[in-house]
Amino acid sequence: MGTGSVVKGGTAAEAAAGSTARAAAGTAARDAEPAKGAARADSAARAKGAAPTAPCRGTPRPRADALRNRERIIAAARELFVEFGPDVALDDVARRAGVGNATLYRNFPDRAALTHEVVLAVTSRTTLRAEEAEAAEADPFAALSRFVHAAADERIGALCPMLSGVFDRDHPDLLAERGRLEEAVEGLVARAQSAGRLRTDIAVGDVLVALSQLTRPLPGIACQGIDRFTHRHLQLFLDGLETPARSELPGSAATLEDLRRS
Repeated sequence: MGTGSVVKGGTAAEAAAGSTARAAAGTAARDAEPAKGAARADSAARAKGAAPTAPCRGTPRPRADALRNRERIIAAARELFVEFGPDVALDDVARRAGVGNATLYRNFPDRAALTHEVVLAVTSRTTLRAEEAEAAEADPFAALSRFVHAAADERIGALCPMLSGVFDRDHPDLLAERGRLEEAVEGLVARAQSAGRLRTDIAVGDVLVALSQLTRPLPGIACQGIDRFTHRHLQLFLDGLETPARSELPGSAATLEDLRRS
């Protein structure tokens, strides 16, 4: 009887320990889900130009009108950076967004903060366009072409401040988003070249440089209606990328490393 009690008692203890371990694992998994969800929400928020999700449960969520104002400010700054460069007056940004100066500074205390968020938003949205192009087009060159036109609509010329180094290019958020974009565009270029559809004497840097140049008018000039020519000129550029090449390009292909050093 005594021996049987020991065996049964040990079995019950083992069962209880296993149950406790399973419960702890389940609790850990449940606790991890909000963090994963917050990370996904932050990425989606950046693509929309909104503020990232607050990590603290006790922090109230921003009102819908506040988020809309933030998105309008980022969109206005993106357009003005393309048209006039990153030194455009912040008062002009507020006017273009249709908000007061106090609202702009409440969201972005200085130019660096606003430029940072504009580059994050444009980079994230452009990466999404690259991923969508790859998923939508079976022909690798058609996917690259679709991306180029979509990136123009995202005003990728606003990324020029990041390439020219007028603010902190090494911020962890910027490095992460830039890495995603570079990987996506490199994939489009590599697949088109592997399929024999894209000339091999160019690199991903050539695509990004042409995009920034062809989607951004000269700073400080009033080019009324110039946007209507953008996709026309981009198509001429894309026609020059197809094989067989009709000319020999001077110099060497522009790589991502070249862009980082410039």
